[in-house]
Amino acid sequence: MELTQTVWEYVEAHGQEAYDLLVELAQIPAPSNHEEKRAAYVRDWLVAQGAEGVTVDEALNVIYPVGCEGEGPITVYMAHSDVVFPDTEPLPLKVEDGRIYCPGVGDDTANAVALLTVAKYIAQNKLAPADGGVLLVINSGEEGLGNLKGCRAIMETYGARVREFVTFDGYAEGIAHRAVGSMRYRVEIDTEGGHSWGKFGNRNAIAYLASLIDTLYTVKVPPKGRTTYNVGTVSGGTSVNTIAQHAEMLYEFRSDEYENLEIMERHFRAAVEFYRTKGVGVTVTLLGKRPCGIEIDETAHGALMHRAAEAVAHHYGVEVKFRAGSTDCNIPLSMGIPAVCVGCVRGGGAHTREEYVEIDSLIPGIKVAFEMILRHF
Repeated sequence: MELTQTVWEYVEAHGQEAYDLLVELAQIPAPSNHEEKRAAYVRDWLVAQGAEGVTVDEALNVIYPVGCEGEGPITVYMAHSDVVFPDTEPLPLKVEDGRIYCPGVGDDTANAVALLTVAKYIAQNKLAPADGGVLLVINSGEEGLGNLKGCRAIMETYGARVREFVTFDGYAEGIAHRAVGSMRYRVEIDTEGGHSWGKFGNRNAIAYLASLIDTLYTVKVPPKGRTTYNVGTVSGGTSVNTIAQHAEMLYEFRSDEYENLEIMERHFRAAVEFYRTKGVGVTVTLLGKRPCGIEIDETAHGALMHRAAEAVAHHYGVEVKFRAGSTDCNIPLSMGIPAVCVGCVRGGGAHTREEYVEIDSLIPGIKVAFEMILRHF
């Protein structure tokens, strides 16, 4: 449909409503794999706006299908509901100096509000897609150990029909169009331990874990593309006078090249086996796996990238930079489906308690979402 001045006047007129929705939604706890409260809120909100066919699937995705009947092609637009914070009580929010501060407010609640505002417009105006179905999703499990659970479920159900995929996530200045794959592990070391005086000389799980970490940090990453690794948490031991029987860490490596992930995996497994030969127990648990992309139709992917960049530049007046990223796009990109991750807000402090969004960036971001989604109607 043609985006007339009437549409932009609608966005401006509903700016306060979007703001109020963001303030309310941002405070609802939604740790990855426990998004039940936000999912229920979003479902009920959409139904109240007149959206038909809204469901919550087993993965806790809230799904609003528009013109998706049959087996025809569809385009997916999503924004994730989960945040990195484990809080189960209302998240702390304050408004100060033109900003809304709240853990998870930008990543990804403000982007979800942009999508929901478009969904309301579609529902209340009873719009029908002109070129295939549109699937609007507030998805679960994007962050960390959520392991892209929600997106995986959507692509398992609709993947053969999806021709394009867009997730609203991050900030307006950058668009992710390539997938950074990753592997995430818990590594546990177990030894006999004992009393620090009486059993001095027994093997210490913490010492072996420290040595393993040191070994992993001697790895030289492959030169092609970009590859990183990190030990994110370490824990173990019982007391100052106890030789630790157990210690563990969380370890990940990432790359924008599939071959590099395989190289890093071989280095990691070789290091683990070396320490097993020393007679200590080493347990490795896969916690998360995000795939890299594969070859994609360059014309189709390029057209989607252009539309996304044009929308952001139009409403934010910025020169968009394309980048690789670890987002919900990893799944469709790994299936050869054109996909981009677009930010519909400005802010900072993502993944910190001081996270914020700039209030005056909300309406331009909603306009980006309108421009991208309504082109299908």
